[in-house]
Amino acid sequence: MLSSKNRALLRSMANSLGAVFQIGKGGITEEICHQIENCLEARELIKVRVLENSGYTAKEAANEIAEKTASDVVSVVGTKFVLYRESQQKKRIELL
Repeated sequence: MLSSKNRALLRSMANSLGAVFQIGKGGITEEICHQIENCLEARELIKVRVLENSGYTAKEAANEIAEKTASDVVSVVGTKFVLYRESQQKKRIELL
């Protein structure tokens, strides 16, 4: 669980990030979750976009993916959300 200071720090870091994944009409599959896990291991902080035809709101998709990938939801704004998970191999972000 992230503290509010850590969440604010991660939100500011995520401002410059582009969306790495898009959730579309295929929904949230095991393959998408596996790819997101790999990306989180490499980057620790990623942004995901939810398309209108997906059937999910950004908040629903963020919560479901965070649960399946053991990550934390940093923020949800509009159709995008940001996930964070500390890397086991390549720790890049130092939290307070």
